Amino acid sequence: MTNRQGTPIWYELISADAGAAERFYGSVLGWSFERMPAGPDVDYRVASVGTSSVAGLMHQPDGQEMPLRWLIYFGVEDVDQSVRAAEQAGASVHAPPTDIPEVGRFAFLADPQGALFYVMRGASEESSRAFQCGDSVPQGHAVWNELTAADPDAALSFYNSLLGLRREGGMPMGDLGEYSFIHAGSDCIGAVMGEVPNGRPGWLVYFSVDDIDATLDRVNEAGGRPLQGPDEIPGGVFSLIAEDNRGARFGLVGPRIR
Repeated sequence: MTNRQGTPIWYELISADAGAAERFYGSVLGWSFERMPAGPDVDYRVASVGTSSVAGLMHQPDGQEMPLRWLIYFGVEDVDQSVRAAEQAGASVHAPPTDIPEVGRFAFLADPQGALFYVMRGASEESSRAFQCGDSVPQGHAVWNELTAADPDAALSFYNSLLGLRREGGMPMGDLGEYSFIHAGSDCIGAVMGEVPNGRPGWLVYFSVDDIDATLDRVNEAGGRPLQGPDEIPGGVFSLIAEDNRGARFGLVGPRIR
């Protein structure tokens, strides 16, 4: 894909029940889904907003231990070179560089502090629209990527050397330290912060919504639960962290209409 190096180009949820996940996120975010022909033992579903594909849901393979959480694919120019650089910087490889016909080449990694992520070079020359930043992001697109790490400075150094992500600005959070904004090129894609009480280290994905309170109602109705918020954030919008009906955490960002 033609996205800038380090830009999130895909999001994926590993679920113990892909059908239940489809029903939950279809209700909460308005996603539509298409089952992909991925082999007899693979259940993979692509979520879309209008004509834009934004995320994938994969049923946990039988007999395999997979993280039941949202994961980010970062775009890179060369997957093999990126994996070698990641290993040299202390990362571990959970799945080596692998080709998916007509999709691209990817690898599954854990950074030196254990945060899981993918690197990928898509087969298409079209830019991914899964992640969008700026004003008026359509509902259902990822809009923010937040990394919680025991050593945020070390995490920033790792992702800077591997993906070219850089720190630019931030907000003080008292005893929790600095909330450091990270950029891929000119785009602010998210932030890095230290560990928080009752948090889970690693990456957390936030999706854009049109109405934060109405979406919270749908989270509750679909069997999920709020963990934090809605809290007002810069820009006059609100953020919410929640769990889906199988315990996977995700974030929401949107205005308050009521």
